[in-house]
Amino acid sequence: MGAEDAQVQSIGSVNAAILRFRLAENVNSIEGAEVIKKQLAEKFTGIQFKRVDIVGPKVSGELFRSGFTALSIAMGLMLLYIWIRFQLQFGVAAVVGVLHDAVLTLGMLSALHIEFSMTTIAALLTVVGYSMNEKVITFDRLRENLRKYKVTPLRDLIDLSENERLSRTLITGSTALLALAGMLFLGGPTLFPLIFTLVFGILIGTYSSIYVALPLVLVWGVNRGAGDAAPAKA
Repeated sequence: MGAEDAQVQSIGSVNAAILRFRLAENVNSIEGAEVIKKQLAEKFTGIQFKRVDIVGPKVSGELFRSGFTALSIAMGLMLLYIWIRFQLQFGVAAVVGVLHDAVLTLGMLSALHIEFSMTTIAALLTVVGYSMNEKVITFDRLRENLRKYKVTPLRDLIDLSENERLSRTLITGSTALLALAGMLFLGGPTLFPLIFTLVFGILIGTYSSIYVALPLVLVWGVNRGAGDAAPAKA
C-alpha cells in the first residue's frame, strides 16, 4: 500500500496509540491513508480513528520555522526586558537558563517520540514564560540584597537570596505540578503532549533558576554600584 517507516507510539493508556508512517512518493496521501484505515479496521475489530493528519515536507518545515521564530522573538524581548530592569549580565544569564530549559524539554519530547505540533509549541512557550518569571523573581531578590548588604561577597548574597525565596519556589511549583498531575493521568491521550511538556518544563525551569542562572551571575559578576539605585515606584 506504499507505506514505509511505520511507527506506533502508545499514549495515555494501553488502548490508545499514534500511528505514523511515510507514504511512497507515487501514492496519493488521502487515498493511502484511507487504504491503511480500511486494512486496520478489518484486522482490529472496533478500532476507532480519532484524527488523521497529513503533513507534507512543506508544512513540516513551516511548523518548525514558526516555532523557532516565536521562541527567538520571546528570547529577544525577555533579554531586553531584563537588561533594562536589571543588568546585562542578568539578562544573558536568564536567556541562557531559558535556552537550557527549552533544549532539554525538546530533547525529552524527542526521546519519548511525543508528537511535535502547535500544541507542544504553545506548551513550550508557556514553559519559557514560567522559567523566565522564576529567574526574574530570583534576580529581583538578589538585587534587593545587593542594596542591603553592600560589602557582603556575591557568593554569600546568592546563597542568602536563594534561601529567602526557596519556600516560595517550592510552594508555587508544587501547586502547579499537583494541578497538572491530575490532568496528566486523567486527561487522556489528547492532552498528554501538552501536559507532559508543562510538567517537565516546570521541573527543569525551577532547576535552572538555581543551578544555571545564578552560577552564571556569580561567574560574570555584577555591578555593585547598580544595586545602590532606589527601587522603582509602582
